[in-house]
Amino acid sequence: MRKWWKRLAVFALLAAALTYGAGLLKDHNLLEENLLRLHVVANSDTQADQSVKLRVRDAVLNVLSDAMGAMPTLEEAKAYLQTHLPEIRQAANTALKQAGSSLEAAVTLVKEAFPQRIYDTFRLPAGVYETLRITIGQGEGKNWWCVLFPTLCVPASSAGFEAAAVSAGMPEDLSHTLSGQTPDIRFRLLDWLGEIKCWLNG
Repeated sequence: MRKWWKRLAVFALLAAALTYGAGLLKDHNLLEENLLRLHVVANSDTQADQSVKLRVRDAVLNVLSDAMGAMPTLEEAKAYLQTHLPEIRQAANTALKQAGSSLEAAVTLVKEAFPQRIYDTFRLPAGVYETLRITIGQGEGKNWWCVLFPTLCVPASSAGFEAAAVSAGMPEDLSHTLSGQTPDIRFRLLDWLGEIKCWLNG
């Protein structure tokens, strides 16, 4: 009888672990299905190229912030960006020209692997996210990124982040995890899961 109870306890623990793992996978999928990143890659790491990168970033955000703030879903945000890629490219190249640079920017909408990222008021685990990628020149310099949808490219309070996250379709417990309101173990597991996805994505 005692042996039977031990087996039952092991099965119960396995079932709990599988349920918890399924919840983690669901949460990570929600992140990848509800976030769109902005990734700006500089031509090189020279001071001039890094400065120009930030001017391109500001120009693109100036063009997109209001529009992204009005988008109710990721799919609509993606559709908007896809149809406005020429305008975004023009804004980036105008910023380059005004900065006295002869470089040009390539603008694409792609899925891209990201490492863990900690911002001022929230954090994101590693994963493969929809991305508006802007590559300046050779694209061999340090990069800059943020969350374009929901609009989180400007500093916000933790409460502001959670409100934006919930409005983008994330459950409250997940937004709590990302804002650091819950124990780190759940975020670390989400990040570990994202690293596996990045590895599988090549």
